[in-house]
Amino acid sequence: MAEFVYPRLIGAKLKSQLSYRSSFAIDLVTQVIAQGYELVVILVLFTHITALGGFDRDEVLLMYAFAGAAFGVADLFAGQLDHLPNYIRTGSFDVLLMRPLRTLPQIMCSDIRLRRVGRITGALGVLVYALAHVSIDWTPARVVLAVATPLAGAVIYSSVWVVACSICFWIVEGREFANAVTYGSNAFTSYPINVYSRPLRWLMAFVVPGAFVAYYPSLALLGKQDPLGLPGWVGWTSPLVAALAAGVAALVWRFAVGHYRGTGS
Repeated sequence: MAEFVYPRLIGAKLKSQLSYRSSFAIDLVTQVIAQGYELVVILVLFTHITALGGFDRDEVLLMYAFAGAAFGVADLFAGQLDHLPNYIRTGSFDVLLMRPLRTLPQIMCSDIRLRRVGRITGALGVLVYALAHVSIDWTPARVVLAVATPLAGAVIYSSVWVVACSICFWIVEGREFANAVTYGSNAFTSYPINVYSRPLRWLMAFVVPGAFVAYYPSLALLGKQDPLGLPGWVGWTSPLVAALAAGVAALVWRFAVGHYRGTGS
């Protein structure tokens, strides 16, 4: 029965938001503009340089678009985890435990904000432009990779969100740490990872698998060698990395919930 409950919860939330059409339209445009600010930073940067980490403007825009679309989807469904400290502090999480439903999907379906689609729309617009202007030797496999990359990236981002927010079960006010990891990952993955220092690359690219959101899939699409020396087949592994990240996130969440003892409130 649970599989029928979640669509109804999501449908009710979306219906309530669409009932205020003017407010929804303004919020949607605001999200598109917010996504545009990040784009402006890249465009301004390329008025002073011709390449970044060995990649030209349109190739960097491709990475930025993949990262932006993936983060937008993840934010739509996993962004509600930012409110986990409030659930724990107020005792509302105990209510979730009493229901015959899994706690994580309950939180993820609790407050889906349809306005966040604006971020996805903006990123997809840039993606269409970038794909039309970069040099890609299209094959059926590359078409599948181009479609799968934002989805795999969304799973990776969502997994990072789950793992980062799980610290709140031990540190109730751990939201700032979680935000640094989640939103910081979005900023990191929007650019070629070879422009960062080695410690940051290892942390944000492989411990937090941000490099597999946009950087390595873009290399595979472009048919370019990795400046860091990893083999070309790595660019095709994003769906596998996403599956592994989801598995780790599920284990961490289960462990955290299993050791939850309440706040005493």
